[in-house]
Amino acid sequence: MKKKVILAFSGGLDTSYCAKYLSETLGYDVYAVTVNTGGFSKEEEKELEKKALNLGVKAYRCVDAQEDYYNSCVKYLIFGNVLKNNTYPLSVSAERTIQAQEIAKYAIEVEADAIAHGSTGAGNDQVRFDLIFQVMCPDVEIITPIRDMALSREEEIEFLKSHGYEMEFHKAQYSVNKGLWGTSVGGKETLTSRNYLPEEAFPSQIQETQASELEIEFKNGEVVAVNGESFEHSVYAIQKIEKLASVYGIGRDIHVGDTIVGIKGRVGFEAAAASVIIKAHHLLEKHTLSKYQQMMKSQLSDWYGNWLHEALFLDPVMRNIESFLVDSQKTVSGKVFITLHPYRFVLNGIESVHDLMSDQFGSYGEANRAWTGEDVKGYTKIVSNSLNIYHQINQNIN
Repeated sequence: MKKKVILAFSGGLDTSYCAKYLSETLGYDVYAVTVNTGGFSKEEEKELEKKALNLGVKAYRCVDAQEDYYNSCVKYLIFGNVLKNNTYPLSVSAERTIQAQEIAKYAIEVEADAIAHGSTGAGNDQVRFDLIFQVMCPDVEIITPIRDMALSREEEIEFLKSHGYEMEFHKAQYSVNKGLWGTSVGGKETLTSRNYLPEEAFPSQIQETQASELEIEFKNGEVVAVNGESFEHSVYAIQKIEKLASVYGIGRDIHVGDTIVGIKGRVGFEAAAASVIIKAHHLLEKHTLSKYQQMMKSQLSDWYGNWLHEALFLDPVMRNIESFLVDSQKTVSGKVFITLHPYRFVLNGIESVHDLMSDQFGSYGEANRAWTGEDVKGYTKIVSNSLNIYHQINQNIN
């Protein structure tokens, strides 16, 4: 019997090459699998299946992982208001980790001898895939033809043609990776430190120029309704917000960061829903969480985002942080009111039964009802005591 290999299949040139190479050169039965984390429509799924079968794979499967992706990862990015380097909502970083897990599960299910992916040796994805596979199915061989043979695009096309597979593999001016939590955009500009992406590089073009109002309702930190419309799962609420905000060109930027492999890189992205939801959620938290809850959350959330980016999603400390984040959301319920404009949005305010900005205790800069001036005098005298001792003893230090 032929050996089985699971191929992470996107339908692009690299994974198309892998499908043919694995079956016709290495002699494997190829089981191609696509993991949909919000990047494919039903029609596109059918096209991917047709393409895979035309390449001669033994079987094809598309795994709809959108809800699992949200449940296991995206909701914690919302709870933590996670933006890598205060900019990037970790769209692709999060996706790859979940996709790798689904592929590993499939490999275990069919008792595969090997897993293959089309990553090159230049980026983060090779680490994310390899690391998950090595943890979840350590006895399964990992095959990476593009990386191992350092193949050029021309060599891949020539190989496919010589094996009877004709297709127009044109190189797009911009590489685009779409998912539930955002779309990455790469091009010649992102290879520089100077240039911004042109308008036409972004998949969502501006269609609305008149301002519109958006209302997002959260329950325990999760989006449950948009403009009064409730959703059975937050995935569909996110998709609704994406539809409403992306037509304004909201959520565009370029992320500059340190890659896992030790070099700096730039990637453009558009993430309308992620940008609006994170900022709206953060505003609601500022009203409903204590000062020290917010301080501790920001530290743990930074670690969570960094470890997710660095392919360490399976480290048990991530589950510990997730438990903290879930517990922190007990009072994060209410509505956030937003105005959408071209390229930007305005957070107008919130309504919540847990709002700690209550005038029954005082109004900042106006009046207080919980203390007196004499209370403040005593408080400041106690707090300043240690400072007075330090400065009096060390008054000759410059």
